[in-house]
Amino acid sequence: MDKEKVKKVLDLLEEEYPEAECALHHRNVFELIVAVALSAQTTDKSVNQVTPELFERYPDAAALSKADPADVEKFIRRIGMYKTKSKNIVAMAGRIVSDFGGQVPEDYESLVSLPGVGRKTANVVLSVGFGHQRIAVDTHVFRVSNRIGLVHESDVLKTELALMETVPENRWSKTHHSLIFHGRNCCTARKPDCEGCVIRELCEKNI
Repeated sequence: MDKEKVKKVLDLLEEEYPEAECALHHRNVFELIVAVALSAQTTDKSVNQVTPELFERYPDAAALSKADPADVEKFIRRIGMYKTKSKNIVAMAGRIVSDFGGQVPEDYESLVSLPGVGRKTANVVLSVGFGHQRIAVDTHVFRVSNRIGLVHESDVLKTELALMETVPENRWSKTHHSLIFHGRNCCTARKPDCEGCVIRELCEKNI
């Protein structure tokens, strides 16, 4: 897409989803990074159902770092891969305490050095938690951006880098959330609602 068409697509999506923001419930950056780590291959809704009790029991990195992963499992067993995620978030909390004074770090390299924190999680934390402009590519962003023609890439990393080239930097974070909402509400994986799509006239799939 040329720059003018990209702008029209982004404007329409933002107008359609003015409420688009992080759907994971959190009160601080520590809760955010844990929630994002737990959300891998699991719905945000499922994560939101288990985190209130988890955070009541382990309110900060210091408390979670001392936990037995087996005890953490009891709080999150309703979500996918809960055994692995329990070990990861306890280890992550331990590193936050030992290496960063109990505070979630604000730079990418430090974030991805933490157990259970990959590129997507780091970008979400930097964007939502610290206000940086970032594009985190999850399954919705990957599918929608390639399907509508914003980019044409074969994997998540290439999609992220291409979106950073295509989308103006001051719109990265908002675009990330708009694409997620569009993927959940309209441009679904199995049965996209092309007739009801706000960008159908601009979508490459319909040209």
